[in-house]
Amino acid sequence: QVQLVQSGGGLVQPGGSLRLSCVASGFAFSRYAVSWYRQAPGKERELVAEITIPLGSTNYADSVKGRFTISRDNAKSTMYLQMNSLKPEDTAVYYCNAYTVDQEYWGQGTQVTVSS
Repeated sequence: QVQLVQSGGGLVQPGGSLRLSCVASGFAFSRYAVSWYRQAPGKERELVAEITIPLGSTNYADSVKGRFTISRDNAKSTMYLQMNSLKPEDTAVYYCNAYTVDQEYWGQGTQVTVSS
C-alpha cells in the first residue's frame, strides 16, 4: 500500500520554526523526485520546494528562499521541510509529494498556522 504520512505541523509565533516530515512506504522512494506544496484559504496550491531526480537539485519558491530547506533521507524513506523565520503569510495546509514522469503520490496534508 502506497502511503505518504506527514507530521510536524502546528501553531507557531512569527519568527519561529517548524519542521515537517513525510514518511513514504509502498514504493521505491529513492527513485522519486520529492516536493512540498501548500494551499492557503482561498488560494491555489503552490509549489514551495522540490528536490529533483537524478541530480538532486533543489528549487524554492521566491517567497521561501533563504528561510525554508527541503531535504530527504532515502535510508529512512523520509522527506523534510525545515521552516525558519516563519511569517503569517506562511499559514497554509502543507502537502508532501513524490513523483516520477508517470506516477505521483500525495501526503494527507498538515496545517501550519503562524500567528501571535
